[in-house]
Amino acid sequence: MTNTDNSFLCYADRRFRLSGKALIENGHPYFVPTDALEARSDEWKDGYLSMSHYDYLGLAHHPVTTDAAKAAIDALGTGAGASRLVGGERLGHQALERSMAEFLGVGGTLSVISGYLTNVSVIQLLLGPKDLVIVDELAHNSIMVGARGVKSDLVTYAHNDLDDLERILAEKRDSYSRVLICTEGLFSMDGDVTDLPRLLDIKERTDCWLLLDEAHSYGVLGPTGRGSCEHFGVDPNRVDVAIGTLSKSFASSGGFIAANADVIEWMRFCLPGFVYSVGLAPATVASAHAALDILRAEPDRVTRLRGNSRRFLRRARDAGLNTGTAIGEAVVPILFDTPEDCVFVAEALMQQGIYAPPVVHIGVPKDLPRIRFFISETHTEADIDRVITAVTEAGSAARALRNRISAE
Repeated sequence: MTNTDNSFLCYADRRFRLSGKALIENGHPYFVPTDALEARSDEWKDGYLSMSHYDYLGLAHHPVTTDAAKAAIDALGTGAGASRLVGGERLGHQALERSMAEFLGVGGTLSVISGYLTNVSVIQLLLGPKDLVIVDELAHNSIMVGARGVKSDLVTYAHNDLDDLERILAEKRDSYSRVLICTEGLFSMDGDVTDLPRLLDIKERTDCWLLLDEAHSYGVLGPTGRGSCEHFGVDPNRVDVAIGTLSKSFASSGGFIAANADVIEWMRFCLPGFVYSVGLAPATVASAHAALDILRAEPDRVTRLRGNSRRFLRRARDAGLNTGTAIGEAVVPILFDTPEDCVFVAEALMQQGIYAPPVVHIGVPKDLPRIRFFISETHTEADIDRVITAVTEAGSAARALRNRISAE
């Protein structure tokens, strides 16, 4: 007789409940069709406002990027058709990669169909059973999955605690052939940065490699958006492998690797996530390249983004909101005492036409629920003030409700 408690559906339901299913059983703000929200903009006094998208430089609807995508579809169709290794590529693939490498000041770049896959595949290519991977404990899930998927040993160090990293290296470095340190430039959940100059000194002194995830850094950090290295004034060629994305500042989709030209040539033939995946679609390549060209021509977009981000952070802290360790660069979380408070505030924002879903259980520690606010160059001071006022009022209402329930 089949034990129904061990059925696939029972297992799935059990795991879903452990992930916080109860929080969304009475309705939730996820998977909302945002184009429908935009169409309903007139329903709200101040219109619809998204604080949940990565369009940091305001290029997703720029006529130059959209025209480039349309022209690429007309000329080349909707898809690449195959892996670039076995089916050939388009002229635009390497043109984008050369331009990106020149912009970042590195030997070469290589685009991959998925940013998530890029981290997973690169880590699995680099390491073997005699190696060690050391990961910041708050690094993106794609890094963690990549690190767990190799036969190397895995150790995490306390978030941005380079003293802890040095302690681990002092204890373990001599026991391994190769050691890869993995972290983020601008952390996607916390909006803070790693001390890159010190990290580079550590990795060079201990003969380690560094994988730096710059997904949220490119187009954001540094005076002209060239990322963590520009932000800190260090040579980008000191970073062994940097991981970027085309889905944020470059208003498209997919990931890319930035590294020494010889490393990139090796990966073109040997990186599983590239070799066994289809190439980027022509429209994706064209829109990303157009966005890069705009960034190079208009670096003031980065300046305006920074101004908006700093204003958001300052207004939030002045209002007594908990922004954690955020530095005010495009990503600013607001943390709440309980998941219920977080969901309540997100729903209150949605009722006012502000889309900013809560982050609870998945992606962050269970005791640190938050709403991540993604700031754009296109946001206005009025937008920022509107959001902070709404969060402050909703947060007060959530606490009052919680206190009333506790007293009953």
